[in-house]
Amino acid sequence: MAIYLTKESKVLVQGMTGGEGMKHTRRMLAAGTDVVGGVNPRKAGRTVDFDERDVPVFGSVVDGVQSTGADVTVVFVPPAFAEAAVMEAADAGIGLAVVITEGIPVHDSVAFTTYAKKRGTRVVGPNCPGLISPGQANAGIIPADITKPGRIGLVSKSGTLTYQLMYELRDIGFSTCVGIGGDPVVGTSHIDCLAAFQDDPDTEMIVLIGEIGGDAEERAAAYIRAHVTKPVVGYIAGFTAPEGRTMGHAGAIVSGSSGTAQVKKEALEAVGVRVGGTPTETARLLSDLL
Repeated sequence: MAIYLTKESKVLVQGMTGGEGMKHTRRMLAAGTDVVGGVNPRKAGRTVDFDERDVPVFGSVVDGVQSTGADVTVVFVPPAFAEAAVMEAADAGIGLAVVITEGIPVHDSVAFTTYAKKRGTRVVGPNCPGLISPGQANAGIIPADITKPGRIGLVSKSGTLTYQLMYELRDIGFSTCVGIGGDPVVGTSHIDCLAAFQDDPDTEMIVLIGEIGGDAEERAAAYIRAHVTKPVVGYIAGFTAPEGRTMGHAGAIVSGSSGTAQVKKEALEAVGVRVGGTPTETARLLSDLL
């Protein structure tokens, strides 16, 4: 099993004919993803040759959905067009919109995540690596060859740490790995993924990766206390972050003690989550649970 993305998913790529869209569409196809079309109004009616598969280009998301039955879209469009792209996907009835684009204004992210939610479309991202259910499908930019199918569910704010934990735990493998993104506003939260992994019969344990800033990890801890019975191991990026300095992710805003790595670690440990001091230690803690 998996959450959100399976071998049955039919994927459109908005921005497929751009440089990044082309490169990662090829990688998604190589991972076994059923990419059924791209979207570019200026290139509608064309096809793009990806090795042994020709992928059609549609003029709109609704055309792609009507022609292929697509239920997932991966968004590679520039920041200025991301809001319209996600809203178009939601209007077309897409169930899952994976927004890879970074640098989207917060106002736009608020608008399209709210709009999509009202129409029943789940947004993963923005500014995220996407998600992968190894052996089934890959929607985004996560490398598909660094792990295998298995029993771990992973949810992470950080793309790089997603890859590292996938690699460190490759001998066990993953049901689904979800990179939710590190912006202040994201469409899918740690809690959303925790709930889905808790309900997935083939996910036996969960890795939660957070980082300094905000209170998402503290809220996740409260949810774990009330609702999660499966073992959870955590890692918080930013223990060595210098006080008073602006850090990389836009969501990494620390005010006083609120939002620090130590506070998040304590909140998670208080509900029984074992928190590693490094990604390697985090992987070892999970291996010990086996």
